[in-house]
Amino acid sequence: MTRPTTAAAPRGRTFLRTAIALQTLTLFFQAVTAGMLLTSSHGHLMHDVGSKVMYAAAMLYVLAAILAWRAGGGSPRPVLYATGFLLLASAQVALGVAHVPSFHVPLGVVMFALSTLALVRTLSPRLPLRPAARS
Repeated sequence: MTRPTTAAAPRGRTFLRTAIALQTLTLFFQAVTAGMLLTSSHGHLMHDVGSKVMYAAAMLYVLAAILAWRAGGGSPRPVLYATGFLLLASAQVALGVAHVPSFHVPLGVVMFALSTLALVRTLSPRLPLRPAARS
């Protein structure tokens, strides 16, 4: 019974890493197309399509986090992070539809930063949060 769980854990983490990388890339694409809104007539269409892809990537992140948690039996914390990110993505879409750039743009920057941090965290080897106390 332990063997399938152990074998499934690396696949779950790989899927999680891929989902976070896709999400980070879609957020970067959104930043690029936001700049295109200022200079190109195609910027609006590309930003609109990108928003749908970004939202789908956020949902995929939630799915990947749940599957990695269930396969590996570890902490559910990544599921909470992914769910929180999906809530931020929902707020971002609502702000974009409502044309509220004063909150939409800064939230986009925060989302890109958080996604990048999550990606770095999943790709880096586990480091201790605090240095060990010296005796």
